[in-house]
Amino acid sequence: MRLTVVGCAGSFPSAESAASSYLVEADDAEGRTWRVVLDLGNGALGPLQRYCDPATVDAFAISHLHADHSADLVVLGVYRRYHPAGTGAGTSVPVFGPVGTRGRLAQLAGTDPATDVSGHLDVREWVEGAGVDVGPLRLEPVAVRHPVPAFGIRVIGPAEGDPARRVVLAYSGDTDSCPGLDALAAGADLLLCEAGFLDGRDDAVRGVHLTGRRAGEAAAGGGSARLVLTHLPAWNDSNVTLAQARAAYAGPTELARPGAVYPI
Repeated sequence: MRLTVVGCAGSFPSAESAASSYLVEADDAEGRTWRVVLDLGNGALGPLQRYCDPATVDAFAISHLHADHSADLVVLGVYRRYHPAGTGAGTSVPVFGPVGTRGRLAQLAGTDPATDVSGHLDVREWVEGAGVDVGPLRLEPVAVRHPVPAFGIRVIGPAEGDPARRVVLAYSGDTDSCPGLDALAAGADLLLCEAGFLDGRDDAVRGVHLTGRRAGEAAAGGGSARLVLTHLPAWNDSNVTLAQARAAYAGPTELARPGAVYPI
């Protein structure tokens, strides 16, 4: 299993990165590559095409419905509907998301029939505790703490280079500290964790985002083997975020960057 960072900007695309989006790939016993995209925030469909044809993605897993995590689903529908080579024509791709995903996509698409994504995106709602299988990958949604219904996602799949061994990628989505985050981080081989806030600046705002320190505490408390910090707003000093995380977690810690690939 391997993770490619498509976009890691927090809250809005930056000059260097699209908003949140992460490509997870794994090969099955027959050598077929399966692909799942975790979130498809605004601006992400563009860089996703550097790493794969979006029509070859087997499922999209959406943590929550803020635009920086879901907006490009609408243009994905346009891509699948109108591609001149017929890419995606007559087929629909599973899109897993929280309650209200179908309605949110309808709002984003508007009333023009030309942007209708029905028939091209097969929207299914997460049920906490009910995982879904996509080829060799198992996706397990875990409710987390955010102002709207939100999930982190544990992705379980074959280890890169050792397919007989199962490994865990834990993606926080957007969250503050909570039992769900603790469950996500427990035993993760890689914790991909948002850190949109800064200690000392955003202390009065709770229930929305983590700081680097709180992300580090989650990784340390859960025994995660590795921490990658993401959802980094352009107005933050990411080196401060990194230092705050390293003060709380002694394991390998780094900042996500577009195009980075992590074998797991």
